[in-house]
Amino acid sequence: MEAGEVEKSKKFNLVDVLDYAPNAILSKTILKKATGNVTALSFSAGEVLKAKILPFDTLLQVLEGEAEVIIDGKSLTLGIGQSIVIPSHTQNTIKAIVRFKMVSTVIKAGYEDVM
Repeated sequence: MEAGEVEKSKKFNLVDVLDYAPNAILSKTILKKATGNVTALSFSAGEVLKAKILPFDTLLQVLEGEAEVIIDGKSLTLGIGQSIVIPSHTQNTIKAIVRFKMVSTVIKAGYEDVM
């Protein structure tokens, strides 16, 4: 697929939005708005998305493969079809146990009342 968002009003298969690359993490923006982002990612086996802390909740959905998600030091394994919400302001790391694909949805709106 081309750079930028996916084409609107046209059906697509999230698993096919991006392929794998050796020793790499690839990403493809599905939607990008001021209120949040939806991004597809593919990880080669053993790749790690380093620890980070976001000020927003993040929904991870595994499309293919298996990953370890570490949230504030607690490790969880996610497989195909499994999801987790990473709470805002928590440290998290994502590791590819085997090559895998996921969708990350970051919700930025709605925090105005709690900050």
